[in-house]
Amino acid sequence: MLDTAPAVREAPGRKTSGPARRRRRPRLGPYLLIAPTVLVIAVLMFWPMIQIVIMSFQKVGNRQLRGEPAEQVGAENFSTMLSDPLFWQALKHTVLFAAVAVSLTMLVGTLVGLLLNRLGKRMSNVVAGGVMVAWATPPVTAAIIFSWLFGSTGGLVNWTLDLLPDWLVGSGWDDYNWFSTPLGTYTVLTICVVWQACPFIAVSVLAGLKSVPSELYEAARVDGSGPWRSFWSITFPILKPIFLVLLVMSIIWDFKVFTQLFIMSGLANRDAFNLSLYAYAEAFGSLNPKLGMGSAIALVLTVILLAVTAVYVRVMVRQGETK
Repeated sequence: MLDTAPAVREAPGRKTSGPARRRRRPRLGPYLLIAPTVLVIAVLMFWPMIQIVIMSFQKVGNRQLRGEPAEQVGAENFSTMLSDPLFWQALKHTVLFAAVAVSLTMLVGTLVGLLLNRLGKRMSNVVAGGVMVAWATPPVTAAIIFSWLFGSTGGLVNWTLDLLPDWLVGSGWDDYNWFSTPLGTYTVLTICVVWQACPFIAVSVLAGLKSVPSELYEAARVDGSGPWRSFWSITFPILKPIFLVLLVMSIIWDFKVFTQLFIMSGLANRDAFNLSLYAYAEAFGSLNPKLGMGSAIALVLTVILLAVTAVYVRVMVRQGETK
């Protein structure tokens, strides 16, 4: 028997209810939760960055700090910066130091992480906690420690080198000044930065190694693979995303090293400037500050780091698309 009851139709303009209505309702909860974080980032980072961009096109000195309006100079700060040989020297120091320090940090940190993974659980935790002391040491403290270790008066390194045979390390180490030349300064700076950064790399690599199935290494040993081949065939492909993150973070950290170099070298040795110290010296290093010039240098350094980050994001996106 056919059902002749008239179909109940929804009146035009009547609002839907139930699950369909709840699905269309925007969920404001997540946005409200992240709103304070976004506000703090905007106040502490975005607004100062906007001010740096504006000041890089202005002449800002003592008069402007006393309240006079800033003078618009266009791209004069950038042209002055690009024509200054000190800028190109500082850029060279920044790039070379980052290349050496990042390479050594990744190498030493990875080796320490592999070593920790071979230890027992209790000993691994003890050693990992010990090496993290270097990571937790403030940059100011680390710079003072290494300045004393490599000091020309009473420095432990010079004293030790002076005790070694002359045919092995040469002579004259007793009063050798490591901070009188850019090479010596950046040698000490590299050792200091690697000492501080490699524990974080080691612990991160150790955490990644814990997620690698042990069956893969057992199968590799059955096939006759040694440690070197197992690392490049198993460990590195699986931990590649972790290595990429650590690589980009190390590049950013080492490109903007300032505290350690400022304490070790100061503003007197202009031959040892990197971009961070060069920007500070131009902005605050004299009785006539040039905040516009310092902002222009800082903006160039920021653009370089943003380019590095953009390359990293692009690589990660491509890896996600291929999976």
